[in-house]
Parts: sequence; C-alpha cells; structure tokens
Amino acid sequence: MEANLDKPNDARPVRLRRHAVWAAALASAALAGCSAEVLSSTAGPAPKEVLTETWTYINNEYVDPKFNGQDWWSVRQTYLEKPAETSEQVYEQIASMLKTLDDPYTRFLNPKQFKSLQTTTSGELSGVGLQITLDTESELPVVIAAVEGSPAFRGGVKARDLIVEIDGRPTKGQALDDVADRLRGKIGSQVNVGLRRGERTFDVTLTRETIQVNPVTSQLKRLDGRPIGYIRLSQFNGNAAQQVRQAIEKLEAQDAAGYILDLRSNPGGLLEAGVEIARYWLTPGQTVVYTVNRQGERDQARAQRAPLTARPLVVLIDGGSASASEILAGALQDNRRAQLVGTKSFGKGLIQAIHPLKDGSGLAVSIARYQTPSRRDIHKQGIEPDVKVELPKSFSLEQLATDADSQYQAGAKALSRALASSQ
Repeated sequence: MEANLDKPNDARPVRLRRHAVWAAALASAALAGCSAEVLSSTAGPAPKEVLTETWTYINNEYVDPKFNGQDWWSVRQTYLEKPAETSEQVYEQIASMLKTLDDPYTRFLNPKQFKSLQTTTSGELSGVGLQITLDTESELPVVIAAVEGSPAFRGGVKARDLIVEIDGRPTKGQALDDVADRLRGKIGSQVNVGLRRGERTFDVTLTRETIQVNPVTSQLKRLDGRPIGYIRLSQFNGNAAQQVRQAIEKLEAQDAAGYILDLRSNPGGLLEAGVEIARYWLTPGQTVVYTVNRQGERDQARAQRAPLTARPLVVLIDGGSASASEILAGALQDNRRAQLVGTKSFGKGLIQAIHPLKDGSGLAVSIARYQTPSRRDIHKQGIEPDVKVELPKSFSLEQLATDADSQYQAGAKALSRALASSQ
C-alpha cells in the first residue's frame, strides 16, 4: 500500500471477515525456538518506507483508537526524524514505536520471523516448540504452551512457566524477538533454559529439532460399554478444521455415542479454523463469537448449517488453552452444547491481522476484541470450566486420555451423565 503523508482522518470500521486474522495466544508465539531461512534486508524499499507502512496499518486498524493515550501522528513524526541507514536500524525503531502501545500482541516481524510464522501456520516449524508471550508484571517471557511432542513438551515445560535465563543469560526486560532468537539454533544443537514455576527455579536442556505439527489425533474409546470419540486438537493451523471434520465423520461412522474434545495446551492459531470447528457442533443461527472493533461495532459469526453430530460433548481445557481455543470453548459452553472440564483457560481475547510488508517483513496488529456468545470479554480473565480438575504434577504426554489423566477421567464421568440424561 502507498503511505499517506498527510495527517489522515479516523479510519473506517474494520470488517473482520475481510481480513486473514490470527487468533493465537501470540502472533509470533510459535516462533520461539524456531528457525527459518534468513531473507536479505539489503534490497527492496527505502528503510523508512517500512516504518511508514507499519504506522499506517496501526493508524487504520489498531483496536485502541486512542493508541494507548498517545498522539499517533506525533509518534510517527518522532520516529521518521530518527536517523537510520540500514533496515536493521529501522526494524529496531519500528519495534520501539510499537512498544509505546503497550500491547505484546501487536508486533513487528522481521523477514526471518515472518517466514517462520508462515511456516508455522502451514503446519511445520523447527526449534524447541515453545509458544511464549510477555509477563508484564515480572518483565519475563512466559510460556503459553509447549507444542505437543516437541522438545519443550517432552522436557516438561508447562504453561505459565517463566523463562528467566537462556544459556545462562538473563531474559528480564528483553524483547520477545530477542528471546526467540536466542532459543533458535542449528537442528541438533542444545539450549539450556532456566525456568521459574511458582517459587521453584530450575533448568531444562532442550535439543532443537524439526517439529511436524499434526494438529488432530482421534480415537474410538469405550465408556460404560459404549463407544465414544476422543479428539485431541493441539493447534488451529491451516489443516485443523479439515482434520477435525474428518475425525468426526469417521467416529460417527463407528457409532460414537458421545465425544470428548481435548483443547488442553492448545495456544490457538487461525481464527477461521476456530469458528469453523465450532460450527461442526452447533445448530444454524447459534452465535459462535462476537468481534468488536475500534469503533465499538460488533460483528458476529454464526453457525450456518446442520452440525456434523448432535451427540453429547465434553471439552477439556487448561491454562494453555488460549485464544482460538477459548473462542471454541466459549461458544460451546455459552450455547450449552458442551460441558467444560479442567482448569481456567489462558485469557487472550484480542484478534490480530497479519500483514506482509514491502520488504518481506510482517506486522501483527490487534484489530478487535472478541466476546463469547453471552458477550463475555475473557481477555486477561480466561474461561472457567464447569468442572474444575487439576492434573497430577507427575503427569506426562504418554498419560493423555488414560486412567492417570484425572481431567480426562472427570470428562468421561461428565459425558457418562450426559449420555444417561439424553436417553
């Protein structure tokens, strides 16, 4: 887009369905510990053009029309006047400019990071598999979730762990991009990550590797002598909706009497995937989610066709269930379509649009808040389950959906009651 050098009027309302939007817990969350091909920043537009392009997107779309209490035009002028000779210097200025918004989800992505984000949403990434955001109180990076099956997941890293050191160097006050860069490295190399969990501080050593993100696994299980469908959804990437649909259709053909949908440690992803999966369970006309833009105008996504199944449903959530996971869980809870079992979700209620910029870099900008069908704003609040159950501290990936999985067992009991009442 061409930058407007005249001071603009207030932008028109953003209609979310015209955007490719990202509802992950952090727009570049999956970049932590990921590597990608480095794109050259020596060619392309003049350095300051990218700053102006970034400023214009924020001016036209940012969810807070007061820009965190700033005169956004004056901010533009301040940063345009700063000297910069290289793209790297401009990138630092852009990051500094965006930091004034005090919104960790509105972030600039250099070409390397933007390439990694595109790879992540397509279903592949490499690194240690950590998804992070910034804990503003401690000024430390905090784990949203470890990608299922990743080195971080196998190493026992959990949601809400604070990252205090990487290879012996403190992380406090560092930009998330810098933290992510330090977690990246050659596949097969190791990184030592210092973590704080409550009052306990400890280290884990992780070996970087290529991670294949297959977001859906499913299984026909038995409950009280009847077949039930178990669907595990670990991420809302570009493959998620189709794979969930295929899982439901297969389990329906196997006469599943009910379902347990597992969204634990699912940090979110593509908003459209979350909405589409909600529609698989809801009846036409039921609200999936409201989105509220900077003008306070509310847009609405509804179920549009007959559900794939009307059988009883239980959803498992925890503190790593964020954003698109919360959209799905909130829609099913508010429409009384499912009971939620587990622990309170993460609490991320902002939606980002992802924009490619002229030089191969990118921008994630918060363009709206979302509300559940009952118009709950869950940002920084999370969603409380209907049945609260903690996992044992010694719980491991291999114990998912087994007798050792206390949340799954509680979900099975809830489903058993629902099946009994539906007869």
